[in-house]
Amino acid sequence: MSANDPARGVPATTGAEPTSVLPETGSQLDEVERLQQLLVEADQRAKDHWEQYLRAAAELDNVRKRAQRDIEAANRYGLEKFAAELLPVRDSLELAVQNSGRADARSLREGQEATLQLLTRALEKLGVTIIDPLGEPFDPARHEAMMAQPSNTAEPNSVLQVVQPGYELNGRLLRPARVIVARAP
Repeated sequence: MSANDPARGVPATTGAEPTSVLPETGSQLDEVERLQQLLVEADQRAKDHWEQYLRAAAELDNVRKRAQRDIEAANRYGLEKFAAELLPVRDSLELAVQNSGRADARSLREGQEATLQLLTRALEKLGVTIIDPLGEPFDPARHEAMMAQPSNTAEPNSVLQVVQPGYELNGRLLRPARVIVARAP
């Protein structure tokens, strides 16, 4: 049988032309065109969403990298302010050591008091506060009881004496105050 068989009623094809089935009615043709348009729009929306996703992923990656750099910088330079506040205290102590052979007891004491004031101001600037709970009720979250001592003058379970002051950094306990607690006689 040849490719062009008149008995079968099939025309010969060259193989280069695709055969297509056309819709039988105009409404089907309109429906196909509408669906093709919807497909094009959906494809465009998908491309837009993919581009938005890629931009969001890149932005998230940039934020992550920036946060990592900030953390590294904070770890590396976090103590810079602290160190800068303590340098005058060190300078004062260095002067005291240099002049210790020429100074009398009174001037040494004055130098020590000035250095202590420098240190106290530096710590205050950094948010460190002293816990000195003399006369306050005993607070186990902020105080460490060294011993209990009977007292006729102080309220029971109050701080009778501060052995060593405590410290807080911006409201967070660094070291509890070591205290002697009053108890009933």
